[in-house]
Amino acid sequence: MKKEELTLTREWDKVFPKSEEVDHSKVTFANHFGITLAADMYMPKNAEGKLPAIAVSGPFGACKEQSSGLYAQEMARRGFLTVAFDPSFTGESGGFPRAMHSPDINVEDFQAAVDFLSCHPMVDPDRIGIIGICGWGGMALQTACIETRVKATVAVTMYDMSRVAGNGYFDSADNKEARKAARAAINAQRTEDYKNGSYVRQGGVVDPLPEDAPFFVKDYHDYYKTPRGYHVRSLNSNDGWCASSGTSLMNTRLFTYAGEIDSAVLLVHGEKAHSCYMSRDAFKLLRGDNKELFIVPDAVHTDLYDGGGKNAIPFDKIESFLRTYLK
Repeated sequence: MKKEELTLTREWDKVFPKSEEVDHSKVTFANHFGITLAADMYMPKNAEGKLPAIAVSGPFGACKEQSSGLYAQEMARRGFLTVAFDPSFTGESGGFPRAMHSPDINVEDFQAAVDFLSCHPMVDPDRIGIIGICGWGGMALQTACIETRVKATVAVTMYDMSRVAGNGYFDSADNKEARKAARAAINAQRTEDYKNGSYVRQGGVVDPLPEDAPFFVKDYHDYYKTPRGYHVRSLNSNDGWCASSGTSLMNTRLFTYAGEIDSAVLLVHGEKAHSCYMSRDAFKLLRGDNKELFIVPDAVHTDLYDGGGKNAIPFDKIESFLRTYLK
């Protein structure tokens, strides 16, 4: 399969420390849209035999050097072969124009990672799971709706980006007039972009932070715009997504067939996260004894990006769940 030639950073440039219990390498694989994805692969040192494997991505607008890499390295330390990948058009992955997103392409990104893992000589293809964080938690759950090779899905601090795009935060703009105005603004921006031959970006997380910013904006700023989580290739840490990329999500509804997911699903969310309503509502769509909603006491949204300085990520629970269903 033909792949783009990507320029990959070889030195360690993550926002988290490197584990000496894990071997790390860079890998690439192509999706069905012809876009080559860049990933960090993590493998337990001295691994032998066929391993269970996990593909990890997210949050929405982050890069693999942030939360997804942290999750991937930790799960490798616990005995899984993992890949943390940059979605199409972002980070070190290919695709043009840059900083675009698409629910169809981004689900395909997860499936391409499963393609790669299924054919890796160290992976048991019958024991593959996925972990999605924030907006890619929603994409992971959407992937579980169609991807029968995935035996277990973990969605952490999950965002349903189609709900936010169509209804606004907290469903505050769930009406025809608001959606019409949003569509008109995006389409007007498309005209300007075409005239100018370039794509205006949305600006990432606001900086400097206004004093009257709502808590969830402060929460994002505390991760993406500080040494805690800032990365030069992270859209949220810098110029954000293309302003004209939102209509596909606005015109889509994820989880239409969530009730038909037969494989195992674990939804993990912070009790005090502004986004917790999305996991609670998504869980109501799921069917079967292999579905679980796990609420982390006192945790806010970004606490589950990196632990929030209080070890908020329930890695023991995630490992136990994956070992149960990746047999």
